[in-house]
Amino acid sequence: MRSSKSWNQAEIALQQIMAHLDAIRKDMVILEKSEFANLRSENAKMKTELEQITNRLLEESQKIRAEAKLDINLERSRVTDMFTEQEKKLMDVRMEFQKMNADIESEAVETSKKIDIQVASLKTLLESLKLETVRYLAACIFTCLAIALGFYRFWK
Repeated sequence: MRSSKSWNQAEIALQQIMAHLDAIRKDMVILEKSEFANLRSENAKMKTELEQITNRLLEESQKIRAEAKLDINLERSRVTDMFTEQEKKLMDVRMEFQKMNADIESEAVETSKKIDIQVASLKTLLESLKLETVRYLAACIFTCLAIALGFYRFWK
C-alpha cells in the first residue's frame, strides 16, 4: 500500500508542478502581452516623434526654400535695377556722344566753309594779281616799244 500512497503522492506532486507550470505559462503570456503592449506603445510614441520631426523638417525646408526664393528675387531685382541704371547711363553717354559728334560735325562744316571761302578769296586774289601782272607786263612792253619807237624816230 505504501506504493500506492507514494504513487498518489507523486501524482499529486506532478499535478501541483503542472499547475505551477500552467501558472508560470500564464504569467509568461501576460508578461509577453504586456511587453508587446509596451513595445507597441513605444513604437507609437516613436512614430509620433518621427512624424513631428518630419513635419518640422518639412517646415524648415519650406522656410529655407522661401528664404532662398526671396533672396533670388531680391538679387534678380537688384541685377535688373543695376542693368536699368547701366542702360540709362549708356543712353546718357550715347546722347552726349551724339551731341558732341553733331557739334564736331557742325564745327567741321563751318571750318570747311571758312577754308572754302578763304580758298575762293585766295583764288580771286591770285586771279587779280595775274591780271595786274599781265597789265604791268603789257604796260612795260608798250613802254619799251614806245621808248624804242622814240629812239628809232630820234635817230632816223
